[in-house]
Amino acid sequence: MHIAEGVLPWPILVGGGVLTAAGTALGLRSVDYDRIMSVAMLSAAFFVGSLVHVPVMGSSAHLVLGGLLGIILGWAAFPAILVALLLQAVLFQFGGLTTLGVNTFNMAAPAVLCHYLLGPLLRSESGAVRNAGAFTFGFLALLLSAILTAGSLALTEGFLAAAVALLVSHVAVMVVEGFVTMFAFGFLARVKPEVLESGGYGVRHF
Repeated sequence: MHIAEGVLPWPILVGGGVLTAAGTALGLRSVDYDRIMSVAMLSAAFFVGSLVHVPVMGSSAHLVLGGLLGIILGWAAFPAILVALLLQAVLFQFGGLTTLGVNTFNMAAPAVLCHYLLGPLLRSESGAVRNAGAFTFGFLALLLSAILTAGSLALTEGFLAAAVALLVSHVAVMVVEGFVTMFAFGFLARVKPEVLESGGYGVRHF
């Protein structure tokens, strides 16, 4: 879901840049010394996961892991995703520098939104509710990212068909993201619960 250089008009680029700058500032304020390692590791996971592109319907799809970043990092998902996208743009020419703000916002904002909307489900006494919450986290974060990215393209003349193709091609990936997030959440709850504690989720019920 990387929007390339030369596609979007400057008002969208500027708007995305401003929103990402604000989100990144809030994210950096939320990162203390104990969370730096978690932010770095999840930034690396995002970097690797979103490099693997699978051709679908003339487009391509890939994991984003926005749900997992939202669960653990909250607002810190902004700097984590920003760094990963910057490295991808510089090293592999995925996305671009002018679209860095828009691409970051489209992937980080849904992660933060889900952090607040679905966080209570992950604190439930019920394991089934926690699993459903983690699955929904992954599914919804990618769905919202796809909608934002498709919306950015749809506002650009001549890219409506590309916007529709992007949404359709990511439906199956949304389901995969949901299961990946659910299993990752369960695994961390068992072997590394302090990582979840840093994201605001108590571990007494896991």
